[in-house]
Amino acid sequence: MPKRLIMTPMVIIGVLFFLFGFVTWLNGSLIPFLKAICDLNEFEALFVTFVFYIAYTVMALPMSYVIEKTGYKNGMILGLAIMAAGSILFIPAAHSASFLLFLAALFILGSGLTILQTASNPYIVCLGPIESAAMRISIMGLLNKGAGVVAPILFTALILSDIGSLDALSAETKEELASKLILPYIVMALILISLMALVKFSKLPELEFEKDEVREKKSIFASPRVVLGAIALFFYVGIEVIAGDTIGLYGGHLGMANVTSLTSYVMSFMVLGYALGVALIPKYLSQEQALLLSALLGILFLFGVVASSQSHGISELLWGWSGIRTLPNTVTFVALLGFANALVWPSIWPLALEGLGKQTAQGSALLIMAIAGGAILPLIFGKISYVSGDMQSTYLMGVICYLFILLYALKWHKIKSWKEF
Repeated sequence: MPKRLIMTPMVIIGVLFFLFGFVTWLNGSLIPFLKAICDLNEFEALFVTFVFYIAYTVMALPMSYVIEKTGYKNGMILGLAIMAAGSILFIPAAHSASFLLFLAALFILGSGLTILQTASNPYIVCLGPIESAAMRISIMGLLNKGAGVVAPILFTALILSDIGSLDALSAETKEELASKLILPYIVMALILISLMALVKFSKLPELEFEKDEVREKKSIFASPRVVLGAIALFFYVGIEVIAGDTIGLYGGHLGMANVTSLTSYVMSFMVLGYALGVALIPKYLSQEQALLLSALLGILFLFGVVASSQSHGISELLWGWSGIRTLPNTVTFVALLGFANALVWPSIWPLALEGLGKQTAQGSALLIMAIAGGAILPLIFGKISYVSGDMQSTYLMGVICYLFILLYALKWHKIKSWKEF
């Protein structure tokens, strides 16, 4: 495909990836916020992540068939429309401060994101050589996680600018805070509708694949690299969401103020990781090596979370000189998980989708379904933390997640037949 045609799709998909990040990582701020205004415990508050990410599992395969019928471009437009509907539902949810309505709105947002992600990720893989796909996805990741840096800061500035702590709020304050959500989600709905027009009238080409009748007669589950890639992604998304969406709860557990902005630290490290991916892959670092390094760093940082204290030495070393608020060492290691996680998604996608041809939409849907890890694993984390009363040690469950990623990096991505497993 000529470069002049590649650039326009890359810009359009880049805008969408920024949107993915903004909507997704806003959950890190919504969790402690809804915990306060809806009087929830840690376990109940993490139903925010459960409902949002379970939508990917429920809707991914149906959406893949929609994409096969409508095409990738029209699928994106439909996804944006569904997300706009979810944003509008936040208005009555905020009026009533109903947690069930908030969950319904989040499920609809997640459903819209499902079709957008199912359609857009294959674009990035296919718009160039497969060997450099992780680099292109890393560029998208910079935008995605850059939005993740902005979203919590913007949320805190707009919603909590005159409130330092979410503890012991009066009924009137809770009602006032809930009403502040209305305008931002009206603006979000308008932006989503505008993006529908952008995609509709863009020069975004339709993806076309060569026919492979032998492969197309087989189930997508006959491709072990895709299935095992989905398993690895399940555990990856689980630990990614645990890092990004529980850091606020953990900070609150330690008595920190303005905890709704803590997700920005995790996202900042992810942006750094993606930037390194753009610079190093594939010239200096293969996709397999990036995946291996990510798993090992993740395990190292998890032990750092559990073994470190509430002193500020590591945080001051990393960014204290810049005037940015320092964090307790244990919270800093949670934030560093963002760096370990950054290159996992970009590395697994091209390894899993290579050679799928017309089954790419189904393979993409299977990988998107793995985002259910972001629904299930944080909920398990919340339950263990709530029952044990020890959130710090609960982070060790993430070691299991990184072990599955390590297996995919070392062996699973090479398996072409289940007989080799």
